[in-house]
Amino acid sequence: MAEMIPTEDLLARRALRDELASFDCRITQPDDPPLFTREPKPTMKSLIWRARDIMPLLERIGREIALEGSGPRRTLRLHNPGLPYGTTNTFWASIQIVHAGEVATAHRHSANAFRFVMQGAGVWTTVDGECYPMNVGDLVLTPAGKWHDHVHKGDAPMVWLDVLDISIMKFLQATFFDPFEDRIQPIDTVPDRSFRQFGSGLMRPPGATIREGENPLLAYPAEMARKALESASGLPEDPFDDVVLEYRNPADGGPVMPTMGVQMQILRPKFVGKRRRHTGSKLFYVVEGAGKTVVGEETLEWSAGDFFVIAPWAWHSHTNTSSSDARLFQVNDLPTVKGLGYFREERES
Repeated sequence: MAEMIPTEDLLARRALRDELASFDCRITQPDDPPLFTREPKPTMKSLIWRARDIMPLLERIGREIALEGSGPRRTLRLHNPGLPYGTTNTFWASIQIVHAGEVATAHRHSANAFRFVMQGAGVWTTVDGECYPMNVGDLVLTPAGKWHDHVHKGDAPMVWLDVLDISIMKFLQATFFDPFEDRIQPIDTVPDRSFRQFGSGLMRPPGATIREGENPLLAYPAEMARKALESASGLPEDPFDDVVLEYRNPADGGPVMPTMGVQMQILRPKFVGKRRRHTGSKLFYVVEGAGKTVVGEETLEWSAGDFFVIAPWAWHSHTNTSSSDARLFQVNDLPTVKGLGYFREERES
């Protein structure tokens, strides 16, 4: 770029640099990184975390790190090496372990969060007074600003995936955090009120009032998702994702959270998906089965318990390489990207 700028203009820009800086102002300099590129150039990396590597690490922090030590939670973060922090450029994913008898104390924060249960049973999560059991395959939401705590009443360690839109919150400098006045919060007389009102996804009380954009539902049981996917398997396959359904807000049909979308899919044996790329990032957790995802020129071979991420604007496709169904849980930031008008997609025909 510098050689295309006339020498007089180049010298003038350099001469102005220090003087303008004294007034906290700038003009474009030839060695500035470009503000605009012909297409996205993400620093986020597409990569895989294998269960055989991360589960021993999780067991170790479960032994060596106190739940209420230097922080209110015991988690193993999935850190992306292309970013200063976070799993993708917009959200953080961590694996949390809670032992029998432990309490993850009540607090609230400005980040949206949810839990997807990977292993175990016996933990009850309370969110603004509503209390739900956490079983394998359940999705439990803790929306921004809501008090939440986790109490383990079982007898074996419990493990789940935590995802929070912390990167967006930090970028917008909208961080708030409050500890509750006690270790746990009181439970309402009807502890599953929102599920009784909106859990069918098809019906609700006619007089129910919901704030615009708010999801009144806090828990999505695994059995509900399983039945929905079984029903959807009778439809023609999606050429990119085979059998895929998105968890939705029952009030307005939108995503479960304003910043993050959540999907579950089944790749049946011999399925070979077409390629596509789009703005927005994705995280996958392999619930069961085995296969591969080709991202650009790289092949990520995955099996049950693995996690992998796909960077924005990276060509990718999925294949089931096994003789049984593969089931993938997906988190993406498409609600944010689409809400801001930045979504763009290209698909293999």
